[in-house]
Amino acid sequence: MKAIVQDKFGSPDDVLELKEIDKPVVNEDEVLVRVHAASIHIGDSYGMRGVPYVMRPVFSLSRAKNRVPGTDIAGTVEAVGKSVTQLGAGDEVFGWCKGAFAEYVSVSEDALALKPANLTFEQAAAVGVSAFTALQALRDQGKVQPGHKVLITGASGGVGTFAAQIAKALGAEVTGVCSTRNVDMVRSIGADHVIDYTQEDFTKSAQRYDLILDNVGNHSLSDTRAALTPNGTLLANGAPVSGWIGGLNHFATAFVLSLFVRQQGRPFVSMPNKEDLATLKELVEAGKVTPVIDRTYPLSQTPEAMAHVGEGHAQGKTIVTV
Repeated sequence: MKAIVQDKFGSPDDVLELKEIDKPVVNEDEVLVRVHAASIHIGDSYGMRGVPYVMRPVFSLSRAKNRVPGTDIAGTVEAVGKSVTQLGAGDEVFGWCKGAFAEYVSVSEDALALKPANLTFEQAAAVGVSAFTALQALRDQGKVQPGHKVLITGASGGVGTFAAQIAKALGAEVTGVCSTRNVDMVRSIGADHVIDYTQEDFTKSAQRYDLILDNVGNHSLSDTRAALTPNGTLLANGAPVSGWIGGLNHFATAFVLSLFVRQQGRPFVSMPNKEDLATLKELVEAGKVTPVIDRTYPLSQTPEAMAHVGEGHAQGKTIVTV
């Protein structure tokens, strides 16, 4: 089968190659999926480039187990192991895996669900790491309640577009922060208020928020906390990543402060799980969440797709079609 393979760290054109590799073998509790679409999240770009450098041993261990990058998929079941009971050949599914940028993947049935009928394969593939991150940040870490005022920076990005919609579904009053070209899109997905950061700095406004989900990290933690209510919470979910520890220092500072500052939530790592995949499916089927697709690329152009995501200006999700 055809797949994108990475054997070293570097830029997309230098390290991502389209190759013929063996089709995966299906174990007893696994499902063989013919991939129709996969999505890219910013973590894929970091792993490809090996930044921050201190994380390279972790990235290397992961790549040693699977040279094919990518985690978020949608496709059709081709075969199932003898212990699989919930899915069968021909089912249209979406979920997460290892090695998404390929024609086929073999994955546990617990990592898949039936594709929502109201989504295309491309849209369904977008419901992956970014959506899990948004859901778990708002519901579990931020404990958003009806009537809460929630501000989301990077509201036009992969996590941000899901976060704006999920916050609305939880009953919050949502303010999205984005650039001028994305204002209309962020408003169209349900944000009650939109701040164009090229014209206004939310940290200098008199408005206060119960929760800030910061997917960008361009302001200091203290300046961002100043925009919170006395009992508000800041979740630091993003920062520029580069060099040896670039980005990690921001999260480390956030963690330390969370031990002493009431308004500072602890950094977290989202974990895909079957229950939350079901929750996201329900939100999608109810029309409360619709994935935003920026661009689609064929499998052979995955390096170009990865470069686009790495630039940090994608509007919603970038999709690879197989």
